[in-house]
Amino acid sequence: MTILILSVIVLSIVLLIAGYTYRTAFYAPKSKRSSIDDPLEGPQYEVFQEHISRISHIMERIPCEPVTITSFDGCKLYGRYYHVNDDAPLEILFHGYRSCAFRDCSGGHALSRKMGFNALVVDQRAHGKSSGTTICFGIKEHKDCLCWIQYANNRFGADTPIILSGLSMGAATVLMASALELPDNVACIIADSPYSAPSAIIEKVCADLHYPVALCRPFIHLGAWLFGGFRLNSCTAKESVKKATVPILLLHGEDDRLVPCSMSFEIAQCSASTAVVATFPEAGHGLSYMTDPIRYERIIYDFLNQIPAIGDKISDTFKNGYFNQNSN
Repeated sequence: MTILILSVIVLSIVLLIAGYTYRTAFYAPKSKRSSIDDPLEGPQYEVFQEHISRISHIMERIPCEPVTITSFDGCKLYGRYYHVNDDAPLEILFHGYRSCAFRDCSGGHALSRKMGFNALVVDQRAHGKSSGTTICFGIKEHKDCLCWIQYANNRFGADTPIILSGLSMGAATVLMASALELPDNVACIIADSPYSAPSAIIEKVCADLHYPVALCRPFIHLGAWLFGGFRLNSCTAKESVKKATVPILLLHGEDDRLVPCSMSFEIAQCSASTAVVATFPEAGHGLSYMTDPIRYERIIYDFLNQIPAIGDKISDTFKNGYFNQNSN
C-alpha cells in the first residue's frame, strides 16, 4: 500500500510539473493573446518601439479581405488577403511565437507591397483570430502552411508563384514546410531569425533563465505530448530542409539574444537546396530590417530577382529605386 501511495504521489508531481511546463511554453488562451498595442520587451526593442508601432498601425488600416480556412486537424485559421496587382506573385507571411501578424509582418508586408506582390498574412493557430490553444513551435503549424498554399492555389490558380516567408517561429514554420510535397508554384522561402529545432530554442531559453536544462527537458517533452498532443522532436527546421527543393534565404541579426545567429548557418548547412545566409551586425532578434533597411531590401531583391517566376514580376518602380540606390 505504501508503494502504491508513493507511486501516486510521484506520478501526481510529474503530471503537475508537466502541466506547468505546458501552460508556460505552449498554452495560449484567447484572453492572453498578443495584440498590436502590446509593447515589445527588452532593451533592443526600445529604440524601434515607436517605428514598429507606427508601421503596424499603417498595416492595420490598409484595406484587406478577411479569409478563413480549416486546418488539417480541424482548426479554424484566420488570415488577411491584401491585393496589389492582378497576376502578381503571392507572398504568404507567418508571424512569430506569442506575437501577432500586424507586428511581426508589418515590415515584410510593406516590402511585399513595394515590390508589387499580393500578400496573405496569416494568424498562426493559437494566435490572433485563429482557433486553438496550443502553440506547437512549427510542428503542426507547418502543415497549416500547406493548407494555406492549397487555399491560394484553389483561389488564384496553380500558376501563381508563391513566396513563403516568416519571422522567428514563422520562419521555422515555413522551413519545416519545405519537407512537405509542395506544389510546383511555391517558388522560394524567406526565413528571418529561424531556430534550428523547437527543443533547441526552448532549452536555450531555459538556460538563459538559469533553469536546469537536463531536469526541465523530460517535463517539457512530456507536457507537449500529454497536454499539447504533439511530440517536440517530431519535426525540426534543420532536418526538414534536407528535403527542400526550393531556394531558401535566411536572414539573421548577429546580436540576436533570443535565437542564436548560428542556428541559421546550421540550417543552411543541412539544406538540400540552395540556401543563402545574410547576417546583420548589431541587429537583435527580428530587427535586421529595422537596423539596415536598405541592405535588407537589396538582399531580398537580389535573391528574388534570380528566381524566374518572381524576378520578372517585381515592380518596375521598386527596381528603379533599387538601381538608383546601387548607383549612389
